[in-house]
Amino acid sequence: MRAARYVISGRVQGVGFRYFVLRQAQALGLRGWVRNLRDGRVEVLAAGEEGAMAALEGRLWSGPPAAHVVDVQVSPWDGPVGVGFEVFPSQ
Repeated sequence: MRAARYVISGRVQGVGFRYFVLRQAQALGLRGWVRNLRDGRVEVLAAGEEGAMAALEGRLWSGPPAAHVVDVQVSPWDGPVGVGFEVFPSQ
């Protein structure tokens, strides 16, 4: 089990990115959440098996068709994650 925080930069708001992440995370059996940040980036907190986490990271780099990802910052997470995967309100 691993948990990580991802901050995605580029054209990632207004393109369905949060719901793309929700679908991907649910399909991979991950727990956590996704939300828009005020500065135009998207933040994701996810936890799950190593292979599923690696798959999610790869999918974050592509995003939905209208997105243009320029950076994905990854940092380890050791706090609570929750149950299931949710879309949180924008911060």
